[in-house]
Order: sequence, then structure tokens, then C-alpha cells
Amino acid sequence: MSPTATKLSPRRVFPFTAIVGQEEMKLALLLNVIDPKIGGVMIMGDRGTGKSTTIRALADVLPEIDVVAGDPFNSHPNDAGLMSDFVKEQIEAGQTPQVAQKKVPMIDLPLGATEDRVCGTIDIEKALSEGVKAFEPGLLAQANRGILYVDEVNLLDDHLVDVLLDSAASGWNTVEREGISIRHPARFVLVGSGNPEEGELRPQLLDRFGLHAEIRTVKDPTLRVEIVEQRSDFDQDPETFLEKHRAQQEALQQTLINAQTLLKSVNIDRDLKIKISQACSELDVDGLRGDIVTNRTAKALAALEGRTEVTVNDVQRVMVMALRHRLRKDPLESIDSGYKVGKVFNQVFGIVESAEQNGAGQPTAIR
Repeated sequence: MSPTATKLSPRRVFPFTAIVGQEEMKLALLLNVIDPKIGGVMIMGDRGTGKSTTIRALADVLPEIDVVAGDPFNSHPNDAGLMSDFVKEQIEAGQTPQVAQKKVPMIDLPLGATEDRVCGTIDIEKALSEGVKAFEPGLLAQANRGILYVDEVNLLDDHLVDVLLDSAASGWNTVEREGISIRHPARFVLVGSGNPEEGELRPQLLDRFGLHAEIRTVKDPTLRVEIVEQRSDFDQDPETFLEKHRAQQEALQQTLINAQTLLKSVNIDRDLKIKISQACSELDVDGLRGDIVTNRTAKALAALEGRTEVTVNDVQRVMVMALRHRLRKDPLESIDSGYKVGKVFNQVFGIVESAEQNGAGQPTAIR
């Protein structure tokens, strides 16, 4: 292979299907891809547990998207809700934009980023002298229709976190300077990660993340060895390692495509909805975000597994992720919030825990 070819070869990304352990984090990310309206995921856990690796791997496994060629906002060629104003003007003028395919963008937001770098800037001088809206897109524009990853989000300025969460919720970013206003689509899956030892997010901000995944360093020596061997094999010969997992990667990609299509047909029984809201009420969860996210996430899980009906088991598997970060913190309480959610779920849904259940045993529903 020539030196030029080597230089141009794409960066190799560790395959998602080869990642060992951290099932809660992987599931939370997949469900957000199936339904981005879940609202992103906050991943809290120890350093060196594969958070960044997993998120890059997820972006790599996703199918390519259709974009308007040369558009800095990754505008959708057909969906007006995902188009920049410039593309809309082109279409209204009777022009047909050129379509290109590209990988789903995965944007890293650096810790020291300024608001201008995140949101974009307007060249006031050019706007006044030439009468045009000269806009320099920021990271939110690049992340449109992709994934925006903020490592150590708990150390990020609260104002910036507010901006990110507002854009993620509304799907739009608005920049206003000196009476000039520019708006562009900014629909992305927001993924934040951090180490709880370095401080927590304010409860108001934490509540805005759809799901909360906790990850811990793997303790099982056999699994640790497997992780080390996988990483070593990938670093030594990425091509062979990727080829070995290609079939699994393609199968996962197709599963995600099928789930996104199936999602509209998934139904959740009214009785289940009432019990979800009852659990949220008994846990004293503020507002209705907990109810909405639990419903959405359970439906996404059913779609992921190719079903059109949500089951009690689906709700059980997602409720801790959807609610644990929404509980009011009592500094004197030593009970883990995830355990608290699980206990209330069992009471509301009539689940009897087996005597040996300690995380390993399976609860059985009362019939």
C-alpha cells in the first residue's frame, strides 16, 4: 500500500459489538438512537471504563445518513424540520439540492469550549456592511442529526449545559447578536459523562437528561482479562479484528434500522401507563418528565427486540435508568437510588422477589 493510501485510510474504531460488559450504558445509548426524543443519556462512573470508546463505537455502527451536499448543518434533503433556512430557500426557488451520504457525526465538546464555539457566531461587521447574515456555525450545527458527547459534563459551566439541553430538547439553536437572529436545526443525541467524585450536576439539569446510566469498573478477573485481550488484538491488527466482528456489526445496524421503523407501531397498555405514573408518584418524582421518559424508553426497548407491545419486563428494565437521577437527594440516606426505584417498582407492579434474589435472581410477577 502506498504512503498516500495509508494517510487517507479512515480511522479505525473499536466495534460496538466487541465491547464487553457495561450493558446498562450500551442499552441506554441504543435506545436513544432508536428514539432521540428520550432526551439523551448521562453516564456516571469510574475513570477508564470505556465511556468514550463505547460512544465512538456507537456512532460508527449507525447507518449512513442522506444530507444536502456542502451544507454545514447536515440538512435533510426532504424533511423541512431538519433543513437549514438556506436549503429551504433553495427548494422554494425551485432548485433541487444535491444529496450526499455521510457517517452519523459524533462531535466531542471540549471542556474549555466557549459559548461562541458551541453555538456559532455572527459576523456583525459583514452583516452591517454587506447586508448579509454572515454566520460561522458552531459545534451544535456540526452535531445536527448526530451525537454530541460531553465528557466531564459535571465540570462544564452551568450556562453552557443549559444551552446544550435547550437545543437538545427543542431541536433548534438560535443565535442572536446586536438585533440579528439566526436559527438552525440542532437535533442530536446528547451524551454526557462524568465521575461522581468530581461533583454532581444540579438536580434541575440532571432531570433534563432522559436516562442515567451508572457504570463501574469490572471486578471479575476473567472479564478483565477478556477486555484486555480484546483491546490488545484490536491495537495489533485492527483490520482482522474488524473483519471478525463485521457480521455482528451489520446485524446490529439492521436491528436499529428495523427498530426505528417499528417504533411508530409500538403500543403501551393504559394499565401499564397508570402503574408507571403510580410508581413516579410514590417515588415523589417532580414534574412529569419521569413518566414520559419511562413510557418512551419502554417503547424503544420493545422496538429494539422486534415487538409491538410493551411488557412489564420492558418497564422493569428501563425504569431505574429513567428515574434514579430524578429522585430528591437526602444527604442522610444511604440507600442507593436505583435500589429505591426497584423496590417501588416491585410494590406497584406486584412483583415477588425470590429469597435468593440479590441482583442475580429473577423476580416473578404475581398472577
